[in-house]
Amino acid sequence: MRLRGTACASAAVLLAVATGCTGGADATAPATTPAPAGTAGKAAPRGSPSPTPADPVSLPALMRREHTGSDLRLGAVLDRTSAYTRYAVTYEANGLTISGIMNIPEGEGPFPALVLAHGYIDRDVYVSGQGMPREQDRLAREGYVVLHTDYRNHARSDTDPDNDVDLRLGYTEDVIGAALALRDSGRPEIDGDRIGLFGRSMGGGVVYNTLVVAPGLFDAAVAYAPVSARPEENIDHFQRPDGDPLVAEIEEKHGTPEQNPDFWRGVTPLSYTDRVTEPLLIQHGTADDTCPLRWSREVTAALKKAGKDVELRTLPGEGHTFGPRWASSMDVTEAFLARHLR
Repeated sequence: MRLRGTACASAAVLLAVATGCTGGADATAPATTPAPAGTAGKAAPRGSPSPTPADPVSLPALMRREHTGSDLRLGAVLDRTSAYTRYAVTYEANGLTISGIMNIPEGEGPFPALVLAHGYIDRDVYVSGQGMPREQDRLAREGYVVLHTDYRNHARSDTDPDNDVDLRLGYTEDVIGAALALRDSGRPEIDGDRIGLFGRSMGGGVVYNTLVVAPGLFDAAVAYAPVSARPEENIDHFQRPDGDPLVAEIEEKHGTPEQNPDFWRGVTPLSYTDRVTEPLLIQHGTADDTCPLRWSREVTAALKKAGKDVELRTLPGEGHTFGPRWASSMDVTEAFLARHLR
């Protein structure tokens, strides 16, 4: 896999309107330049298995893809606080325009940046920036630029009609594109050399995928109450009991795990744990009846077996959304991020 971003030495990223149109003051689209293969400038992990020929819908296919992320544009001001300003934003990820929000702290930068990957929310009710409001606010107040991606097919983002039947792997591309757009934005507020990733629930699964597809792109990653790292398990847990017609479409296109085990091995990050290079913090409530704690235990055990830097913190009595212990969980998260991004 190769990662490409914008040239940051001479390109200036200027404002655009909140709808993501090219209107605004002197908007430009800087040229792109290749980064070192698969690492965004960092050393490749030793002993990582090379992607083998595989289904085009697979993590190895994403590993081989030349990912792009660029053209980060700030649009309308959505809110101003004493600590940060909140903007509507768009950026480019592998040829699609992706919307989101960005909180930029007050004061003199550059600030380390975080990409936030939200959990599942029905696209029919989703609004830009929805899903992690507490985290967006607190992390911006702690001095992080926060880019919350809406993902493709959400809010003002471009559409990808195949994404759902292809197990939503496009969300991984959107997160990679967000990091690349931040890294090479040229904005003085953003330190493109210090970028972290933070996802919750479905977004935690996106975190896992991203770590194996693009090792070295982020400096650290956090997952809150993540889904299973096995897509077939998520289907059986969330979609099949509800009679979701998408299940039949997925199995018609890709087969069941019994019919096509190679495909399903190729879409779980558990098959590629040796590729992970970033430290990972997982936090999960012991009373979570949406995403069982055993899912996080399995990922933690697999990464530890591969010799990776992973820590699982359990929150006694907490459910899926974290209630009384959310503030203390964020204390742990901020200490973790500070060790790796400050």
